[in-house]
Amino acid sequence: MTHPTVRRPHHAAHPARSAPAPAPAQAMALYEQIKDHISRKIQEGVWRAGDRLPSENDLVTQFGVSRMTVNRALRELVEQGRIVRVAGVGSFVAEDKPQSTLLQIANLATEIRQRGHDYRCDLLSVERISASLEVAAALDLRTGESVFHSLCIHREDGLPVQLEDRYVHPGQVPQFAQQDFSQQQPSEYLVRNVPFDQIEHVVDAVMPTPEQAALLEMNVAEPCLLLTRRTWSRGVPITVVRCLHPASRYRLGSRFRTDGNPVQG
Repeated sequence: MTHPTVRRPHHAAHPARSAPAPAPAQAMALYEQIKDHISRKIQEGVWRAGDRLPSENDLVTQFGVSRMTVNRALRELVEQGRIVRVAGVGSFVAEDKPQSTLLQIANLATEIRQRGHDYRCDLLSVERISASLEVAAALDLRTGESVFHSLCIHREDGLPVQLEDRYVHPGQVPQFAQQDFSQQQPSEYLVRNVPFDQIEHVVDAVMPTPEQAALLEMNVAEPCLLLTRRTWSRGVPITVVRCLHPASRYRLGSRFRTDGNPVQG
């Protein structure tokens, strides 16, 4: 009995080729090398806050790259908050951004003075207005009901770092509009005089309106951090406040223990 012939695929005489090995990882891009060089100088304290960096021409010569490459490195360092660029003047090491807590109601005046800087609060308005739909919902009121509204600018060494836009439940704080806020800012007055047992913090990245940008003395194209805070006493809202910070001047964060209590110092 004959058996059927099984034809097998023909193999070339030379050994089978494996898939080509991936090319070795490309060396750090040129603009990344420039960023790394500048970042290390800042980290090591060679260049300190306010120091002027080498000019673009100097960096072009030092690294043997194009002006476009240097410009990209500097632009990304600006976006990361490491440096600031002043048109027609040059690039400078950025000041460290102050950090404010998220777990507590921070006393901004105290934080700024503890850094050895000057603090000032410019009170722009305190008035009684009709609650919008959004404000009424936040304070558990009916749309159009009367609420207190205050607006102020907080400054560090004369530079605006926060626009505080606050609404206060008149039933919870009936004397709010009668206070002398030249002696203590609205937040400080509320913390000291109105007991609260719940706090809500929500942080968003937003673009300022032209009016907000003007008050904060910033470019309307620069982003901001918006901290929205609500406080309650026995389930009844006390206040809702929107604290708008230029992102290039401020940051928000916290350090806390596993029991939820913040770490001091």
